[in-house]
Amino acid sequence: MDIADRLSNELLKQEFHDGSQCDEMLLRYRRIAHGYAVMENAIAVLSDLHNDMSYVYYGRFARTLGLAAEAECSDDTPSGTAVQPDGTHSEQNIRSIWEHGIFARIHPDDLRQKHLHELRFFHFVKGRHKSRRADFHMASRLRMKLPTAGYINVLHRIFYIPDPSRNSLRLALCLYTPLTCNMTAAGAIIDSTDGTVIDIATSADTRILSPREKQILRMINSGQPSKEIARRLSISIHTVSRHRQQILGKLQAKNSIEACQTAKNLQIL
Repeated sequence: MDIADRLSNELLKQEFHDGSQCDEMLLRYRRIAHGYAVMENAIAVLSDLHNDMSYVYYGRFARTLGLAAEAECSDDTPSGTAVQPDGTHSEQNIRSIWEHGIFARIHPDDLRQKHLHELRFFHFVKGRHKSRRADFHMASRLRMKLPTAGYINVLHRIFYIPDPSRNSLRLALCLYTPLTCNMTAAGAIIDSTDGTVIDIATSADTRILSPREKQILRMINSGQPSKEIARRLSISIHTVSRHRQQILGKLQAKNSIEACQTAKNLQIL
């Protein structure tokens, strides 16, 4: 299973809650996404992870990439979608959480890295206390194709929005705007409450698993049973079992095989 498939599986398999509260939440964040497109000239993509739908709002930056014109004639554009002739913004509904028209503009190397960063960020957010999950977003730099030739550097931001009634992340908001400053890291997690910046390539995985948990997971991956792990580390089997359960919980895995595969996708192993 590649990174994109793994990310899709992780996002869509969550347990969600139905009800008017979630409908109101979707409408509220659709207005927010539209606001970003108008105020920042951004391409804003709000993905409903429960219903496998995306709502795309094209600000003026979409014209730079040649995307707004495509949205106007796309078969995925439903009746009643607003398309402005002056290019200020247009709107498109997609029957998928993946905005493939936008992905096609991203450099292939950057697209794979984007999916890896989003998978890492998903696990990072899921590992935070519910009261803190909305405090973080991820920023990364991408190269996106211009309609004529060459690439433009783009700032990509993603926010995972928690379901208020479940342990799941219900919505994902992606924003694409021109990159106007230097980024020392390919991707970073930002705590918007105090400005803390975490380099996702070097620090995000350590926030998912502790050094001891990574050590035990490597031993599990090499085929060592709990008794042998306990002997080698001079700890009890009970302690090994507790670490195993913590690893499964943090990686959202059902068993050790799935945990090892997830860790490999996250480049922890």
